[in-house]
Amino acid sequence: MIRVVLPHHLRTLARYDGEVQLEIAGEVTQRVILDALETRFPVLAGTIRDHTTRERRAYLRFFACGEDLSFESPDAPLPEAVASGAEPFIILGAIAGG
Repeated sequence: MIRVVLPHHLRTLARYDGEVQLEIAGEVTQRVILDALETRFPVLAGTIRDHTTRERRAYLRFFACGEDLSFESPDAPLPEAVASGAEPFIILGAIAGG
C-alpha cells in the first residue's frame, strides 16, 4: 500500500480528507503513483501534471524520505520506504511571492 499526501487544495478538489492509500503492483515510480492517483480521482488529471506534456506543474513539488524528488526522472524507482508504505510520497504546493 502506497501512501500519498496531497496539498490542501488538491484534497479539496478530490473531495478527500487525509492521506490517500493506493494499491500498486510492480515497481513504484512517480509516474506509476500519479497515474494511479489520477485513475482514482479523475478530477486531479491535469492538476499535478500538464495534460499534454505530462510534466510536473511548476508550483508543485514531490518529496519522499526527506528528499526533493521534483527533478528526478518520473520513471526512476522511488525509495524502498515509499514502496513498502513506511514513508509517504508527498506532493507539496510551492509558495511564491515577493
